[in-house]
Amino acid sequence: MKVVLDTNIFISGIFWKGSSNKVITNWREEKFTLVTSLEAISEIIKVLKDFKIKLSDEMIKEWVDLIVRNSMIVDPKEKIEAVKDDPKDNIFIETAVVGNADYIISQDNHLLKLKDFGGIKIITPEEFDKICN
Repeated sequence: MKVVLDTNIFISGIFWKGSSNKVITNWREEKFTLVTSLEAISEIIKVLKDFKIKLSDEMIKEWVDLIVRNSMIVDPKEKIEAVKDDPKDNIFIETAVVGNADYIISQDNHLLKLKDFGGIKIITPEEFDKICN
């Protein structure tokens, strides 16, 4: 099973217990393949550096290294304009399409209201937890 994780899943999963943390744990236990892109990784770095709860540069590097080592990194070339309300979220759709992902996991209503894109299910971490466990 191939899965794209929205940045908000990483942020919630790193800092708090709950469904997003379970998603991160399932990925680390290799229950699914994480599909990502350099643009998505850059977004994670940017958000972690600017987040209200500060992580050291070393911890951010450890997370990025973990993601790079344990994911399928794709390079989306085709721009997709599926998320009209928040165009920067399209990177997750583009990554999922190129990576032939089964799911996009997000807490972002702009993505979630799509529910599906080209057979890729867009679901919450709570919904994914029921599938993965």
